[in-house]
This record gives sequence, C-alpha cells and structure tokens, in this order.
Amino acid sequence: MRRLMLVLTGAIMAFFGTSFGQQAIIQPEPAETEDLVHYVNTLQGTNSKHELTRGNTYPTTALPFAMHTWTPQTGENGDGWKYQYFKKTLRGFQQAHQCSSWSNDYAVFSFFPTIDSLQVDENARATGFTHEKEVAKPHYYSVTMDNNIQVEMSPSERGAHLRFSYPQEHEAFLVLDGYTGISMVKIFPDERKIIGYVNNGRGFKEGFKSFFVAVFDQPFKAYGAWENRDNNIYPNKLEDEGEGKGAYLTFEKGATVQVKVASSYISMEQAELNLTQELMQDKALEDTKNRAGDVWNKHLSRIKVEGGSEADKATFYSCFFRASLFARRYYEYDKDGNAYYFSPYDGRVYSGYMFTDTGLWDTFRAQFPLNALLYPTMHGRYMQALLAAYEQCGWLPSWSFPSEAGSMIGNHAISLLADAWAKGIRTFDPEKALEAYLHEATNKGPWGPANGRDGWKEYYQLGYVPYPGIREATAKTLEYAYDDFCGYQLALMADKPFYADIFKRQMYNYKNVFDHKTGFMRGRDRLGKWNPDFDPMEWGGAFTEGNAWHWLWSVFHDTKGLTELLGGDENFITKLDAVFTEPNRVNVGTYGGMIHEMTEMVMADMGQYAHGNQPIQHMVYLYNYAGAPWKAQYHARNIMDRLYNSTENGYPGDEDQGQTSSWYVLSAMGFYSVCPGTDEYVIGSPLFEKVTITMEDGKTFVIHAKNNDKDNVYIQEANLNGETYTKNYLTYKDLINGGRLELLMGREPSRTRGMAEEDKPFSLTDRTR
Repeated sequence: MRRLMLVLTGAIMAFFGTSFGQQAIIQPEPAETEDLVHYVNTLQGTNSKHELTRGNTYPTTALPFAMHTWTPQTGENGDGWKYQYFKKTLRGFQQAHQCSSWSNDYAVFSFFPTIDSLQVDENARATGFTHEKEVAKPHYYSVTMDNNIQVEMSPSERGAHLRFSYPQEHEAFLVLDGYTGISMVKIFPDERKIIGYVNNGRGFKEGFKSFFVAVFDQPFKAYGAWENRDNNIYPNKLEDEGEGKGAYLTFEKGATVQVKVASSYISMEQAELNLTQELMQDKALEDTKNRAGDVWNKHLSRIKVEGGSEADKATFYSCFFRASLFARRYYEYDKDGNAYYFSPYDGRVYSGYMFTDTGLWDTFRAQFPLNALLYPTMHGRYMQALLAAYEQCGWLPSWSFPSEAGSMIGNHAISLLADAWAKGIRTFDPEKALEAYLHEATNKGPWGPANGRDGWKEYYQLGYVPYPGIREATAKTLEYAYDDFCGYQLALMADKPFYADIFKRQMYNYKNVFDHKTGFMRGRDRLGKWNPDFDPMEWGGAFTEGNAWHWLWSVFHDTKGLTELLGGDENFITKLDAVFTEPNRVNVGTYGGMIHEMTEMVMADMGQYAHGNQPIQHMVYLYNYAGAPWKAQYHARNIMDRLYNSTENGYPGDEDQGQTSSWYVLSAMGFYSVCPGTDEYVIGSPLFEKVTITMEDGKTFVIHAKNNDKDNVYIQEANLNGETYTKNYLTYKDLINGGRLELLMGREPSRTRGMAEEDKPFSLTDRTR
C-alpha cells in the first residue's frame, strides 16, 4: 500500500519487510502523506456479544500485518470476547492475536496496574473506566481508569511500548499475568527486566512458546511471583514456571513507569533481538507513538480519498485499518537480517516467510484480492508460505491461528494460488500447488471439514455431496466446484494439462444441486432425491450459516451458467431483486434457535440479504453479468450507507479477519472481486469523488467520479485513460499499471452503458472474449 524509500529503523523496517543488514524492499511513498490515522477508530465493531456481533473486534494497537497486537481486556482470561464495549471494567492490557472470538486466542499475557494494595486476582483487580477517557487509534491507545491510573500503549511489529502513570501519593503495583496455559517468568531486578514465555492456545505442536522480554525504566521497589489458578503470591521469588505463573512489581509512590516488551516464537535470544531492533532506540513512548503513526499514515495514504463526508472518511479508513491486520506476519529477522520462523505445523525452525491468523473461507473473497493489488511482494511471499505449510504438515492451510484447524468449508488455498498466478504474482511452483490441491481434493484430513474434503468420494462419484449424511453438503458442493475451477484455471494458465483434465470434470458440479422446480440450490440424497419439505428461508441443513436465498449465488466462476439455469437475464435479475423484497423471515432449521447471523439479517431489514456473513457479499455485483449494472451501483452504495459506520456498532456482523472491511474498502473505491482466480474486479459505484491508489512501485490509479454524491450513485459515462470505457469490470493490469478512470455520475440509471455481451465480466460458460 508507497514511492521509493529505504527505512533504517526498527519498527518501520520490520513493517516494510526488512531489518538490520537485510536488503530493503522497494516501497512507494505517496506524493503527500496526510494525517489519516486520526480518522481511524479502533473501537469500530467492539459492541459485540454472542447473540449479536457488530464486528466482533477489539481495539487493536498494532502495525500493519504485525506479528503481535496489543489491546485492553474487559473479559476474563481465556474468554474469546476479550473486549466488549458495553463492559464497565478493565482487567488487563494484553499481547493479542485473535482472529475470531469463536476460536479464542493464543500466546497471550497481560500487564495490569493497581494502586494502594497488590491485587493479582483478575476479578479483584478489575477497575472501572469510561469511553470518554479512552483514546483508541492504531498507533496509540490510552485510558485513564476510575482510580486515575493512566495506561498508554504504542506498537512495534513484535512488541509494544507501554506507560503506566500512577496518581501521586499512591502505592504503585504492576501485575504480569501468565494467562491460561503454562508460563515461565524470571525477574532481574538489577537490570529492571523480566523474561519468560507463555504457552496458551489450541492445537499447537510441541515446543510452541511465545518468549518475551520486558525492560522497565524505573527500579523495582519490590517484586515476586504468583499464579493465577489460586492467586497465590510468592514475595521475592525471582523465577517460577508452571500453570498460570506470573510476576508482580512494586514501584515508588506516584511513579510513571515505561516498559518496552517484545516477543518471539523462536527463542529468548530472538525476543531480545526483536526488542533491540524495534524499541530500544526509543527513549519515550512518544518516540514509538510517532514512528507508528508515520507507518500508519504512509500505509493509509496508499489509498487517498477525496470528497464525501468526514463520517464516510472515518468509516473508510477505519475499515482500511481493519483490512490491514490479517494475514499476520509470523516470521522474524535474525542478527543478519534474514527472515526465519518457528513452524506451527511441525515445530521446527525454517528460513523464509510464514503467515497466519486467517480463515480462508472468509478472506479469499476480498481481503486477499485487496492484498494482491496493494502488496504484491507480501502476497507473493504468502503463496510461498502456503506451499511451505503443505510441506510441513501435509495439507494446505484453510484456517490458521497459527496451527491448522480446518474450520468452515471449501479448499480455498487454491483460490489464492490461482488468483495470484492470474494476476502475474508467480512466486511459486504451480505444479507443486496443483499437486497439493489434488491431494486436498481427494482426501479428508484429521482436522476440521475444510482440512481436505468432507464427502470427497461422493462428490466425485455422484457429482455432488449428498444430504443428509454429510453436513452442509450443498454449500460444500458449490464451494468445491468453484475451487475445482480455480485448480483448472491454474493448470490452464501454467500449461499443466494433466491437472486441467482432472479439475474440469468437476467445475460445473454446481448444476447438480440446482432444482429447476424451486429455482434454488437444494440438498439431495445419495439416490438423487431432493430433500423434502423445502423452505428457501430455512437455515442450516444442507447450507452453512445461511439459507437457499444466500447460497444460490455461490457460483463465482460461472454466473452466466447460473443465469441460464434460472431462465435467462430477465429471470436472473428478478431473482436478484427478490433477495431484497422477500420478507426477512427466519426459519432456524437445524440450528434450533436464532444465531447471531440470523439476528443481524433481521436487523438490517433488507429482505433476505445477509451481509453480515460471507456467502452473499458478492451478490449485488452479479447484476453486471445480466445487463443491469445500475442495480449493482445502487445496492453497493446502499449497503455501504446503511450497514457500515466507524462506531462501536460499525459492522453488520462478524468482521472476520479483514474480509468484511475489505468488502467496504474495495466497494468504496468502486469495484469488487467477484471471482478470485481471474484478473477482474467488477465495477460498482465509488463512494468518493476521487480515489487515488498508489501501487507498490509508485504508479497511481485514479478514479474520478464527477458529480458524485449521496444521490448521484449511477454511472452515466466512463473513460479509461482517455478512451470510452463500457466494460463492467477492470482488470488487475488496468489498475496495477496505473492510469485514470473518469466517471460521470448521475441521479438516474443509465440503461444503455455496459449492455453488450463483451461488457460483462468473466463467466466460465462464455470464454469467447
């Protein structure tokens, strides 16, 4: 997301993928770097709970794609809901990574200050606070709690700089909490330092630890160890190891204490090196804060928006921030500046790059296509990391945090690989990628349903996954067919006919679960009989976190083929329209009760449109495939306006590792990635009058939407680089090579522009153009 610049200091160097002694990656610097970080509200989406999520986020203090993040903690240790806006007390300031509250967190430890008496118990130490005394920005978090202790945090890529300002004439205590698993602490009073490790999380290989080192600028008046199972305290104890072990410190009354902390998955020595490289040059927290602010301003300036309201800009840059956290960099730099990492897949240390904390079922749709556009170097490394993971554990990742869980459905690593190749990011061996995908598609792994394939034999034998018998079978059929298209597409582009011949047999399998009588995708059993008592508003059963209205559209690669199944363009458009006009009735189906996705759909009051979950998020752009692009323009703008804002209620459901934010970022620029695996971004309606995208090599692509405002949402005319442009999509090359798209916006739809067959985006059924 910058012109040429070599960065020579710790945190910024790490952000740009370099370190001492390592050759810097060439990064573009925008012509002007504005103070855009002030638009970002990291509290966006934090007013969430199990029954209703408004983002399911926490106030993340971090650098872009950082290995570690930091956050205040309202929830109990181990609670996935680590920060909830409506809570009234804080109990920790923690190193965090969580990509989903449903999966909890890992490698967590926390600090918490108290006054007058030492309080280690997390409930006893919990202290009141108000949002009026809270500042929540990417580069700086601050809160003054009800007892007048001020806590401040600023990030580096693998650590943070914290400051605890205690009120005058009060005893000052600081608790280090070892969290939920095994931990070790060792105190060095003469060096004003604590080292240790934590081991908490799910499914990790033997040897997984997060080593940390914390260096303080004030002497310890007293110290000791404690454990968080029974809250036993051990005064003057310098070292302890076991379940829930922590440390405590006492400082002079009214002290202001700074601590610099960094962590490593590789070794204690590497944690010390991370601290030296990223934080030790900073004398005051303001130094870290200013540098982190510079990093974020350069980063956010990669997409400069003009026009629109201040509220729109706040929403845009808050979403852009949230889209810039995942996938997380999981590698470190040795003393010579070489990248290496501890593998979460086999517990060994390797040279090179690794990434983690992403659920591909969510993020293949928009978050990775956004990364491909803005960060092709990082994206290319991610492709290498996918295949490294395959070599280390025998499977392609599907849901990593950072070990593999196989959560959700589909095998979408192949989507990322095919998409990268289609866009010219060719940093990997396509034959190895296809070998890995064929293994994925013809086996079931030991972990969740997306580790290999549920029902893979039946899928090949019958042409669909049967239901009942296999959970969420129709949704799996649809996603397998799309993934097989991606395998076919990669094989075709890389001239690997053996693999192309295999995958082309399955990529039309979506047709086998389409019921012409009802006009929906539908569950069918092993004998081919449709599931009885069909209700398109019934959730679950043959579908994943949705119903037939949502899953009908999951034919990303062949919208024209789907259009033909529905009876042609006119019927297709009518069916799309009906999503918004149907009652927002919910049949809870096999879920047995309301889940938050259902509640969020009802609250949105947009018929059966359920933007809070991923399966339908591309749907409005499908109007471009059937001769009604103006309807895509209308609905895209309407969704942005109604379902997003920059507040604690800012999302219409789970934000999901950057996906729901990336939908907004792409849509606000005026396009969206309907079919990753092709080089196309389908056009919608830009939110702002002018958008300037600075590419990695410094080239710029400008979208200038004349007369654009809240009412003028329809494209009347378009010119690309001075030539009339009628297509309803842009290619990756159009964007990455730089240029200018001029749009004339109006209040009424243009029913003539973009109507020719050659103006429609890619569909597998029609490869003639």
